[in-house]
Amino acid sequence: MSKVTNKKTNPWVLTTERLVIAAVLAAITILLGVVPGIGFIPLPTAVGNATTEHIPTILGGVLAGPVVGIFTGLIFGLTSFLHANSPLFKDPTVAILPRLFIGLVAWAVFAALARFNRDVAAALAGFLGSVTNTVLVVFMIVFVRHLLPPVFIITVIPQAIGEAVVAAIFTVLLTRAFTIIQGRYIKAPETRARDELPY
Repeated sequence: MSKVTNKKTNPWVLTTERLVIAAVLAAITILLGVVPGIGFIPLPTAVGNATTEHIPTILGGVLAGPVVGIFTGLIFGLTSFLHANSPLFKDPTVAILPRLFIGLVAWAVFAALARFNRDVAAALAGFLGSVTNTVLVVFMIVFVRHLLPPVFIITVIPQAIGEAVVAAIFTVLLTRAFTIIQGRYIKAPETRARDELPY
C-alpha cells in the first residue's frame, strides 16, 4: 500500500500555482486601481483616498507566500504611483516602498497562526497587513519625507481602523473560498493506492 505524503513547499519558491495566483491578483490590483471609486475611494482628507487596493496584496501573502505578497505589493505601489491624485503619492518612496511589506507581514502572521485557527490567522493577517500599509505610508510622509506635520497622524486613525477591519473580513472570506476551491476540505484524503480504489 502506498503512503500518502503531504510535503510542504518552501514558501520562498515560486511554483506554477503561485505564479497563477500572482498573475490573477496583479490583474485584480490593476483593475481596482483603474476603475474609479473601487480601489481608491475619494475622501476629503490630506491623503485623498481610502483604499481596498491593499486586499489583493494581503491575499497574495496569505495564499501564496512572501514572494507573491511582495510582487502584488509592488503592483499596488506602482498603480498608486501612476494614478496618484494626491501629490503625496507622486513620491515613489511613499507610494511604492511601503507596499512591498504588506504581503510579507500578512504571510508571516498567517503562517505563524494558521495551525491554531485558520480564520483567526486570516483575520489577523488582513488586519495587520492593512495596518502595515497605513503605518509605513504615514511614517514615510511624516518622518522621512517631511511632507506633513505629525498632527496628520491623528486624522488618519479612523480611516486606518476602517480599512483594517474591512481587510480582515475580506481576507477571512476569500481565504475560505480559496481553500474550498483548492479542494482541501471537499476532497477526502486517499488512504489506499489509486489502483486499489473501486472507481
